[in-house]
Amino acid sequence: MEISEAKLGNGFLGTLPDSEETPQIVIRDLWKIFGRDPKRILKGPFKNMKKEIIQKKTGCILGMRNINLEIKKGEFYILMGLSGSGKSTMIRNLIRLVNPTSGSIMINGRDITKLNNEQLIQFRRDTFGMVFQHYGLLPHMTVLDNAAYGLKIKGLPKDERYARAMPILETVGLRGWEDYYPGSLSGGMQQRVGLARALANDPEILLMDEPFSGLDPLIRRQMQDELVELQDKLKKTIIFVTHDLHEALKLGDRIAIMRDGEVVQIGSPEDIVTNPADDYVKEFVRDASPSKVLTAGSIMENVKVLLYAWEGPKTALTHLNANNRKSAFVLNKFHQLLGVTKMETLLKLISSVDKPPVIPESAIRKITTVSPDTILEDLFPIVSENPYPIPVVDSDNRFLGVVTTDQIFESISVSEGEENA
Repeated sequence: MEISEAKLGNGFLGTLPDSEETPQIVIRDLWKIFGRDPKRILKGPFKNMKKEIIQKKTGCILGMRNINLEIKKGEFYILMGLSGSGKSTMIRNLIRLVNPTSGSIMINGRDITKLNNEQLIQFRRDTFGMVFQHYGLLPHMTVLDNAAYGLKIKGLPKDERYARAMPILETVGLRGWEDYYPGSLSGGMQQRVGLARALANDPEILLMDEPFSGLDPLIRRQMQDELVELQDKLKKTIIFVTHDLHEALKLGDRIAIMRDGEVVQIGSPEDIVTNPADDYVKEFVRDASPSKVLTAGSIMENVKVLLYAWEGPKTALTHLNANNRKSAFVLNKFHQLLGVTKMETLLKLISSVDKPPVIPESAIRKITTVSPDTILEDLFPIVSENPYPIPVVDSDNRFLGVVTTDQIFESISVSEGEENA
């Protein structure tokens, strides 16, 4: 797939696949300025001044400056930055809890900055689910009633909203807790209720503003893992605000790093860590472990010898001898990986009375595979149990390449060496 880069104004849109698919969210030239007569900042010399100078000279606070973003349907998109960077202002503009000073926000082809109050309320109900750091649960309602609260606001009868909320509670791991009250639940469980409440409406877009920052580290990691699994099933468009780099690297398909109300870099986790746009981003990602960012697809190599099951044992043995190999991967006619076979196994087949015309399934050992986006950290346990290079396959089990132990550790050491240079 070809990759193209796009810029609009001074907001970098990042790398997007060339596709006819229209992004679900398109933000153009978005500004938010707090204070008296904010539009005056967009005129004259103020427009290009630094945030601190604008505030000193005018009393106005720059929340966002000329933001341009495109977010695809089903994408897990991270807004990351330090306190005051504008990330929470951005997410509040998306649902117009805060109204932008200028610019447009197109969602499903509709400019929400032009909606009146009645249209906006309906659009929020139909489109968004929201999960924030503070769970906002109603203490006098049960877990089930809290999860179904959005459906109650929509006017659905009790039986119907319970029928829709119960499967979601099960999805987030709260089966059996539906009759309890929030005060009986741990922080992680309360956040699950908040997530269930957002999902019960079956929203197209899930907005999550620092949802796990109030949890202790162990529960936080668990919630991150559960969210990754949940997204794999539901494939929602998720916009997730965090100041935690490791959280962003773990969860995001793409990351937009913000500073002083501006987007300074957009890219995949690997792009951000390996090619920081400036010193600010470099400092931001300085402590990121390459093993948590680099992927199997980024370091995999081709192999010299591949065997094909239909060629037969003698042909396969000839290939191994010619390349001084003791074993090799075996593919079928669709280039799908069947497993690995060894020279000694092929020799037994050739010397057997019933010489098979193809490499039989019994002669092929199954082997653990990984996808191109598997991070290096997840390869470590496979390496320790596997005497062969790790095969990388696509979603249809088609063979793409291999990752060796040497490649893994060389990639990590090179990345760490560059960071310390």
